[in-house]
Amino acid sequence: MKKPLRIAITTGDPDGIGTEITAKALAKLKPQPGVSFFLWRSPRCSSRDLARIDRAFKRITVNSWPEALKVQPASHKEIIDINSNLPAPMWVETSAQASHYGHIDGMVTAPLSKTAIKAAGLEDLGHTGILKRVSKAREVYMGFIGEKFNVLLATGHLPIDEVTQTLTEARLDKALRAADQLRLVLDKKASQRPIALLGLNPHAGEAGLIGATESKIHAKALAAAEDRGHKVEGPLVPDAAFFPKNWSKYSVFVANYHDQGLIPFKMIHGQESGVHVTMGLPFVRTSVDHGTAKDIFGKDKADSSSMFEALEWAIRLTKQSADLTVTR
Repeated sequence: MKKPLRIAITTGDPDGIGTEITAKALAKLKPQPGVSFFLWRSPRCSSRDLARIDRAFKRITVNSWPEALKVQPASHKEIIDINSNLPAPMWVETSAQASHYGHIDGMVTAPLSKTAIKAAGLEDLGHTGILKRVSKAREVYMGFIGEKFNVLLATGHLPIDEVTQTLTEARLDKALRAADQLRLVLDKKASQRPIALLGLNPHAGEAGLIGATESKIHAKALAAAEDRGHKVEGPLVPDAAFFPKNWSKYSVFVANYHDQGLIPFKMIHGQESGVHVTMGLPFVRTSVDHGTAKDIFGKDKADSSSMFEALEWAIRLTKQSADLTVTR
């Protein structure tokens, strides 16, 4: 009998919408043959959210990760429910460690605030920092898959005045490599399109009149990509790159910094669509593309579409990883 894929779900800040969107998404997704879910949640989790899960799954409740790993689900209709008193960031750290050592196949994360991470005693800045530290990955990149277009960030959560010193030729080269890996997991039609590299400066530098980054850094990264046989175009003028006519022209837009890519992505996709995929990790991690939305906590108003897509993509990517492992 083939071993089921095991995916951990962390529900984020207990006073955010993480548990609500997870419960709604699981109820919509329903049990998936060949997939076993581990659900991290707080004892403060509402009975309404648990009832949603119970309509689709049979919960097996434990109180710790070691207990969870000992459970052998009788069928894919069972979900291992970890009723944990640990701070939410520790759920992420523990799941990342389990993924790193092959105890599970991947993880899906709900929104987690940076203040919660700090309060837990961790020095990481966001999910990505935790995952990078635990996995010992040299470079990780934030990728976003949307209904209209896809984005990868060459730099992450950086103050804007640190972007130029971080955006080296080597960094941009690795970002384009990560974008090419993201391109390969898209559907066949999208994966055949070239990657788009955005310029850093207004007008993409205007031939050096508004900055030399494009001629010094971007040109070399583009040449290296061309030498590898990767299809990359650019540098595109940033304020025109995301016009609708370009959505179907490119597979992935590579942005130089956080807001250059995420402002247009979130403006177009909102909370109704969009999945965050961390590129560069030795395991699968997907997430929603929005925050904790604590202003609507407990009001049953949260849209679970992004979490639903994150679960779907986690299953898809873990299956692909498993197939690659078998066929190597």
